Amino acid sequence: MSDEKKSSIDLSMRMKSFALRVIRLNSSLPKTTVAQTLGKQVLRSGTSVGANYREANRSRSRNEFIAKIGDCLKELDETAYWLDLLTESGIFTLQKAREICRECDELIAILTTISKRTKASALHHS
Repeated sequence: MSDEKKSSIDLSMRMKSFALRVIRLNSSLPKTTVAQTLGKQVLRSGTSVGANYREANRSRSRNEFIAKIGDCLKELDETAYWLDLLTESGIFTLQKAREICRECDELIAILTTISKRTKASALHHS
């Protein structure tokens, strides 16, 4: 198995783990209207990242891959926003959210690098 393929599988597993953490976070939220509303938002965006990444890996062209990675980044950025609201509103403690926020930031950094490298590679091959 190539290193690129192994990295893709590792990243897919990491995104699935992230989605599962988001699911557990959502399940642990208080049953207040605000907490549940914010929780649904973070649940939707946080679990869609992995699905978009799977689609990216099945893309038919480099441009489609770049677009899907862009979708992943949008969803991660949105997830970070909802996590910020959950913590800054006091619904979820910063201590409890620290690990999931760090993972969200790391995934953003990884996908940003993938996007930039793929775009640069596309320019060199055009």
